[in-house]
Amino acid sequence: MRLTQGCFSFLPDLTDEQIEKQITYAISKGWAMNVEWTDDPHPRNNYWELWGLPLFDIKDPASVMFELKEARKACAAGYIRVNAFDASYGVESCVMSFIANRPANEPGFYLERTEAAGRMIRYTIKSYSVQANPEGGRY
Repeated sequence: MRLTQGCFSFLPDLTDEQIEKQITYAISKGWAMNVEWTDDPHPRNNYWELWGLPLFDIKDPASVMFELKEARKACAAGYIRVNAFDASYGVESCVMSFIANRPANEPGFYLERTEAAGRMIRYTIKSYSVQANPEGGRY
């Protein structure tokens, strides 16, 4: 299974050269950048772990690439994404987000079926990665 979230998700994985070009584009627009990682890529998991500090007012894509490479070393078993934020409207709006690194094995998700009142059936998406490493044992 291949997780598809964010920009470019249906394309083959971006090379470092392509990632650097996207970062250069974001910097040319004046957007702030950051690098995040997670071991739980559930579609509703919006709160990935921030890697380092947000990168405001940067002029060189090498600083973002450095943070990305350091995150890859430390979090190789997780997902890493690069985000760009536009503050031109007075709020930090995420305008670009893409996965820049994936684990070697992407375990995927499963549906948990629950019967509710009135013969209603509810489904919940759960991650195999969280099942293998429950809360408290993941970090």
